[in-house]
Amino acid sequence: MSGRLTTHVLDLTQGRPAADLTIELHRIDPSGKTMLLKTMRTDSDGRTSSPLLQGDELQVGNYEIVFIVGDYFGTQGEPESTPPFLDRIPIRFGISDSDAHYRVPLLVSPWSYSTYRGS
Repeated sequence: MSGRLTTHVLDLTQGRPAADLTIELHRIDPSGKTMLLKTMRTDSDGRTSSPLLQGDELQVGNYEIVFIVGDYFGTQGEPESTPPFLDRIPIRFGISDSDAHYRVPLLVSPWSYSTYRGS
């Protein structure tokens, strides 16, 4: 079995997947320093076209996904504030089993968000 890391972003204000939202994936070293691994955008289903990490890329350790929601909501016709209440949402999490599937979904509006470990 090959492990993988995926995400899914749902726009709760619109009641649909958040398409064309920028996501940054970082690895966090033991000292707390972050290293950008990749930047991706969500597709029309609110998912990335491929896993964020898979196979040998997925290693035990700490990671951070940063969801760039300020730019996304700025293009959706939502009431804006300057600066936006939520701009970049960082979610830090640990991978303890490199053979498992880790899904980190984001349920988001311009004013709130929720996440969990999905399957």
